[in-house]
Amino acid sequence: MDTNQKNIQVWDVFVRIFHWSLVLSFVTAYFTSEDENPLHILAGYMVLGLIIFRIVWGFIGTRYARFESFVFPLSTVVIYLKSLFSKKPKHYVGHNPVGGWMVIAMLIMLFMVTFSGLKVYALEEGEGPLAMQMHSLNPITSAHAEEDEEQKLIEEKDEVSEDYWKEFHEVSTNLMLILIALHITGIIFSSMLHKENLVKAMLTGKKTIKK
Repeated sequence: MDTNQKNIQVWDVFVRIFHWSLVLSFVTAYFTSEDENPLHILAGYMVLGLIIFRIVWGFIGTRYARFESFVFPLSTVVIYLKSLFSKKPKHYVGHNPVGGWMVIAMLIMLFMVTFSGLKVYALEEGEGPLAMQMHSLNPITSAHAEEDEEQKLIEEKDEVSEDYWKEFHEVSTNLMLILIALHITGIIFSSMLHKENLVKAMLTGKKTIKK
């Protein structure tokens, strides 16, 4: 190693486990989305659990894991983007301003994917945490439905709701795939720009920086 460089710990073990577990869980969920595969449901729960963990860790975690270290104001994002066209673009040890907001966008989109998935699961199978909410609302009406027509209207309403959440789930998943593609592109671009291996850094937790 160059004497003017040193290795520093950037990503703690929990961030690294979160990152690669999320990759595995999302890929598993995506490729098991057909025919009501139980593995799809399990992977979806894993994604949701990981999102919750990352939000909590974003407030109480180590230095570079905290949101305050990488969620910059818009003005900083603009300055950073302008620096990319200069001879000496600004380098950040943790997430750069664009990468930081990408993390937030991906967490929000993942939540939308998992929430809509839970809605579909509740409407189709009557299972999951959101099914409890539905059962607390519908049985009162159903129990007092004395006419078949009223019951039919309820079923039609459920079908419309199911179609809506299925569409929402599909669209949010596709948007998530776009964010993933942008994320990977950003990693490649930043790795080349700053001559660092960001994938390796997420495996080892360490980055090499100038002293």
